[in-house]
Amino acid sequence: MSEKILYGYTGLFDSPDSITHAAEKAASKGYKKFDVHTPYPLHGMNKAMKLPTSKLGYVSLVVGLSSALAAVLAMFWISAKDYPIVIGGKPLFSFPAYVPVIFEVTVLSASIATVLTMLLIFFKLPNNGHPLHGTEYMKNVAVDKYGILIQAEDEKFNEADVKKFLEECGAVNISPVYFDEEEINHKHKILEPKFIGFLLLTALFTSGISYLTLNKLLYLPPFDWMMEQEKLNPQSTSTIFADGFGMRKPVEGTVARGYLPYAFKGQPEAAGENLVNPLPVSKSVLELGQKKFDVYCSPCHGYHGEGESRLRGQFPNPPSLHSEKVRTWSDGRIFHVITDGQNIMPSYSTQLTAEEKWAAVHYIRVLQRALNAKESDLQ
Repeated sequence: MSEKILYGYTGLFDSPDSITHAAEKAASKGYKKFDVHTPYPLHGMNKAMKLPTSKLGYVSLVVGLSSALAAVLAMFWISAKDYPIVIGGKPLFSFPAYVPVIFEVTVLSASIATVLTMLLIFFKLPNNGHPLHGTEYMKNVAVDKYGILIQAEDEKFNEADVKKFLEECGAVNISPVYFDEEEINHKHKILEPKFIGFLLLTALFTSGISYLTLNKLLYLPPFDWMMEQEKLNPQSTSTIFADGFGMRKPVEGTVARGYLPYAFKGQPEAAGENLVNPLPVSKSVLELGQKKFDVYCSPCHGYHGEGESRLRGQFPNPPSLHSEKVRTWSDGRIFHVITDGQNIMPSYSTQLTAEEKWAAVHYIRVLQRALNAKESDLQ
């Protein structure tokens, strides 16, 4: 029979105060490798044991910040370098839009790293054996006693001195704890076949349950009620109407409530002659016009209206808004193009209200005047 290897000495106490004083004395005596076990957390025990700050927080900090930086760099590279897309006049790298992604990546990566570090390094998973497991000492401290353990690997450990120290502190049931043979032979064995098999069985079981739930169970009554709805999807047929079409055209001659149809649809010249800008030229109107122009017009026309598209060849560049033809157009004529569209330019009726269109027209006039200033403007 092999010689037993001593793990440490344990002692039991009857009250929270006595175990707290014992922890203070152990720390004052210079013991570093000792631990306290209680049936519930005791306030002030960390201070009594003179425990340093846990290093687990540094893992969370480093991994969280690294993941946040990696997320920022990845999204910057994709959106501003590798595959740039101009959307509604926004900059290629619009930081506020990426804040939720950065936050989630930071929290998720830091949480996973913290848990894995705690389990694999601090708790030494999958090695779940420990010399204290199953001892009378652990059975007592898990119910109504308070215990202290001084490990044999402490640099100040001396068997006789430790026993005498525990007696002086008032400990009872002072007893040694030894490593068992299995603990010695299998310590820190990460790739143990039983553990790998357990992981594989867990993965197979989880995958099977997920597959059956997502692909079978949710398609059975009563879970399929969200899919089997009494409604018509776009482009689907209908047995109600004789022509079989589910999508119906509006009844001719009717107007939707609160909607006034554009009176000059397809009539650019009539719009130019009859429409007059109702908004006065003011700072607030011009600021509104600039805001809407930068969002909806500048991707194609450029910020100055010179036809320098910001879409980088994705569409043909439009003509300049500073040409003689456009400068001589009336406000109503420009309003018509924004409302009805022209050539490959689509209508912006659903994106802009009438007030916003007229404000944009005023701002276009400001751009035209700035690039074609009169001599009196310079005086």
